[in-house]
Amino acid sequence: MSVPSYGTNGELRQRSVPQEERAKGVTTTDEGRKMDELLDKHQTYEFGGPWGVTAMMIGFPILMYYLWICLWFYDGKLVIPTSTEDIVPFLGRMWAHVRDDASPNAYAWKVYTGLVVYQLFLAWVMPGYQQEGLPVPSLGYKTLMYNCNALYSLYATMITAAALHYYHIFRLTEIIDNYGHIMSVAMIYGFAVSFGMYFITVATGNEIRMSGSFIYDVFMGASLNPRIGPVDLKMWAEVRIPWVIVFFLAVSGGCHQYEHYGYVTPNMAFMILATWLYLNACAKGEECIPQTWDMYHEKWGFMVIFWNFAGVPFTYVYSVVYMASHDPSKYQFSTPTYVFLFATLLTAYYIWDTSMSQKSRFKMQTQGINTFRNTFPQLPGGTLKDPKFIQTAHGNRLLISGWWAYSRKPNYVADWVMSFSWGVIIGGATVIPYFYSVFFITVLIHRCGRDFERCSMKYGKDWERYCSIVKYKFIPGVY
Repeated sequence: MSVPSYGTNGELRQRSVPQEERAKGVTTTDEGRKMDELLDKHQTYEFGGPWGVTAMMIGFPILMYYLWICLWFYDGKLVIPTSTEDIVPFLGRMWAHVRDDASPNAYAWKVYTGLVVYQLFLAWVMPGYQQEGLPVPSLGYKTLMYNCNALYSLYATMITAAALHYYHIFRLTEIIDNYGHIMSVAMIYGFAVSFGMYFITVATGNEIRMSGSFIYDVFMGASLNPRIGPVDLKMWAEVRIPWVIVFFLAVSGGCHQYEHYGYVTPNMAFMILATWLYLNACAKGEECIPQTWDMYHEKWGFMVIFWNFAGVPFTYVYSVVYMASHDPSKYQFSTPTYVFLFATLLTAYYIWDTSMSQKSRFKMQTQGINTFRNTFPQLPGGTLKDPKFIQTAHGNRLLISGWWAYSRKPNYVADWVMSFSWGVIIGGATVIPYFYSVFFITVLIHRCGRDFERCSMKYGKDWERYCSIVKYKFIPGVY
C-alpha cells in the first residue's frame, strides 16, 4: 500500500507501508489524545444556543402539522390568513384539523407502539453480523461491538406486514389513512424519549460534553452510547424506526392507489422503490454505521431522537401523502420523463451507496479489518483496493481515493439528489414535497460546517493539506 506523506516543504510523496503495520490498525497519538479530550468538552453553543434550540423544539412540530394540513385539506397550497381579522379564525381552523384528524388516539398508539416494540424485539433476538466500532475517546479508546441484524429484521418486518395485510389483520392502507394521528404519537415519542434519556443519563452519571443549560443539553443530548442489553439505541433508532416508517408509508400509498384505481402509478412506484433502496441500503450496510460521525461523536438528544422518531418519517414523504389524496391526473409525466427520473434515482443511489461503503470500509481497514460482509446488493466499487490517504499527526487517516478524491462529501451530494427527486416526482403540483430537499441541503451545509471546523481543530496542518488535495466540498469543479 502507498501512503501519502509530506516532506518538510509540504510536497506530497508516497511511502510504502508494511503489511504488519496495516494489520494492526491505527493508534491515536498522544497529541491526538489531547485534541480528542478538548473536543469532548463543550466549547461553544450551536443552533443559536438555548433560545435557538427552544424555538426549534417548538417550531418544528408546528411546521409539520401545518404542511400536512396544507397537503391533505388544501390541495397542497400554502394557506395563510386572508386578513388581520382572519388570523384568529385561521388558527382556529388549523387547530380544528389537528384536534379532529391528528389526535393521538388509541389506534395510533397501538400502531406506532407496536412498531417500536417489534423493532426493538427483532434487534434484541435476531442473529447479526458482529462489527467492532471505532475507538471512543470518552471510553478510554475502548471499542464497542455492534450486532448488525437490521437486514434480518427488515425482511422479518416485511414478511410480517405482508401477512397482516393479506389476512386483513392490519391493512397497510390504514397507515396513510391515519397519517395525522400516527404523526402526533410519533411526536410525543420524540419528546418523551429525548427528555427521558436526558434524565436517565444524568441520574446514572454518564453525561458527556454538557453545557450547563438544561434545554440545550436536552436538545444536543447527554448520552453518547446508550444501550439496552445488546441493542445500541442510537444505531437502532437511526435505521429501524424512521426508514421503516418511510418505506411503509410509500407502500401504504401504493395500496391506497390500488384499492381506489386498480393500479399503482409510476410516480408512486418510484417512491416505493426509492424508499426501499434507502431502507435496504441502511440495513445491508449496517456494519458501516459504527464507523460514522453519528455513532462516534454525535450525542443522542432531541436533535437526533425527535428527527428519527417523527421528523424523518413524517416530512420526507410528502409526495406520497399528496399522491394518496389526489387524482393521478395531477402529476402525470411522459414516458421519457419517467425513464429520466428513474435513471437519475438509480445513478444517485449508486454514488451514495458506494461512497458510503468506500469511506466506512476504509476506516475498517485502518483497524485491521479486511474481511467485509456480503449482502445484497454489493455494488462494484464499494471497496477500495490500495486506497491512498493522508497519515495525520493525530493518528487517523484521511481518505483521498475513490469518490473521496473528487469531493469531501460525495455521499451528501448523491443523497441530496435523491431527496430532490422525491419532490420532482410530483412535478409542480405543489411545492410542499420539496421541503425535504430544501431542509436537507440546509442541514447538510450546517453539518459540513460543524464537521470541517472540528476536523480543522483536530488535524491542523494535515487538514489544510487534505483540503489542498480534495479542493471541493461538494460538487467537483463547482463548490
